[in-house]
Amino acid sequence: MNNETTAPVVVIGLGLMGRAVAGAFLKAGHPTTVWNRTPSKADQLVAAGARLAPTVGDALEAGSLTIVCVTDYRAVHGLLDASGVELDGAVLINLTSGDSAQARETAQWSERRGARYLDGAIMAVPPVIGTAEALILHSGPESDFEAHKSTLGALGTVTYLGADHGLAALYDVAGLAMMWSVLNAWLQGTALLRTAGVDAATYAPFAQQIAAEVARWLPGYAEQIDSGSFPAEVSALETDARAMAHLIEESEAVGVNAELPKLFKAMADRSIAAGHGGEQYPVLIEEFARPADD
Repeated sequence: MNNETTAPVVVIGLGLMGRAVAGAFLKAGHPTTVWNRTPSKADQLVAAGARLAPTVGDALEAGSLTIVCVTDYRAVHGLLDASGVELDGAVLINLTSGDSAQARETAQWSERRGARYLDGAIMAVPPVIGTAEALILHSGPESDFEAHKSTLGALGTVTYLGADHGLAALYDVAGLAMMWSVLNAWLQGTALLRTAGVDAATYAPFAQQIAAEVARWLPGYAEQIDSGSFPAEVSALETDARAMAHLIEESEAVGVNAELPKLFKAMADRSIAAGHGGEQYPVLIEEFARPADD
């Protein structure tokens, strides 16, 4: 077995993220082979010690671990299904963004070709790759993850989620849901306060405090969801709905867009109509879990 501290790696795809990934491996001392459709994108990496492979097939022969980081899963299949590409015995880590169904299908496709496959998601921006701030998610066979965990650690904080290849993609979009929800709520509040002359920089620390406090509620709320019991220990949903109405009224009164709080209240109203007004806010999981009406 290769010494994982110096194991040779291959990086397929040299966009901003792919270049950051390859650079992190080089910095950690791994012999690194790269390939990209536009070879000039490898120039800085080659200057730093990487080897530029002429073809994808040639690249795959160079390392014990191959990282794929391209535009989408269609591109993954297009590159790896080409003539001259031999996957039998390869270990593939796909860090390309896509959905859970694509991840599972690509895992099956890879395994039929004789490859070991882990799906992954990068929860970071390129400049922090190679630091502890970069969270890299992986899903698939645990034995494959453990065999290459040390090598993958060159990229950041690596996390194993489970055997289901679709988990990394699901965690990815769940994280995006959190990110956009927090940012949109902050923008709603910022828009409201600007009508009174309060700038965004003044409001931001207060918003951070509120976000941190709400985050502390999550473990307890998660227990309610997992148990299916939602006692109103803090506030009943019908009380929250009245506060939502106030937010809508205030937004409209000062000329701020009220679409976001109206969405909150529409979901709460449906849950209340279904008899859940006396329960706590996490009971809305039933609304989130239900597909929207066509």
